[in-house]
Amino acid sequence: MEGKLYSVQGKELGTVQLDDAVFGLPINEDVIYYAIHNELANARVGSACTKGRSEVHGTNRRPYAQKGTGRARQGDVKSPLYVGGGIVFGPKPRDYSYRMPRKAKRLAIKTILSLKAQERVLKVVQDFTVPAGKTKDLASILKTVLPREKDERTVVILKDDDADLKRAGRNIPWLHFLSYNRLRAHDLFYGRSVVVLESAVKSLNEFYSGN
Repeated sequence: MEGKLYSVQGKELGTVQLDDAVFGLPINEDVIYYAIHNELANARVGSACTKGRSEVHGTNRRPYAQKGTGRARQGDVKSPLYVGGGIVFGPKPRDYSYRMPRKAKRLAIKTILSLKAQERVLKVVQDFTVPAGKTKDLASILKTVLPREKDERTVVILKDDDADLKRAGRNIPWLHFLSYNRLRAHDLFYGRSVVVLESAVKSLNEFYSGN
């Protein structure tokens, strides 16, 4: 399939080849869900921790005599029944991450790229950079390239890491940069606009055209 190629001024320059095996797949909602769930699970810190009755600081003696008071027997003040006592079955630090099959993850990325192409929110733009690394210059380019709503999440796919371009985009909260070989399903799926640099298209075709 062919896609339109635009200049940084927003003018149509011609067409660019988009591999059907990457940008023309049927939509598989299940694999997209699993890929996003996997990324979110791997990002969880899992540091929540509570103390059981054996870990709470306090005395081991009984709060009052076991017999003769008419009250229920109590072991110590660290019991979960007391304020400040231990927590029953509370969370402990754990690792939520798990591995997703490589083929399934690659299929999810290709499916999302196909979805964005079908929704016509994926735009191929000629390579550009911001030598001065100024946010104002990058914002001006994006405003020309993308007629967009305010604060609409945008993803820019690069062929290589561009330090100047990324520095210029650090102060734009709705802008995310992704390298063609390190795409994240979550950022890509929730991007309302996807800009692919011309040099990254060929890399995407070659990198994801296989299994």
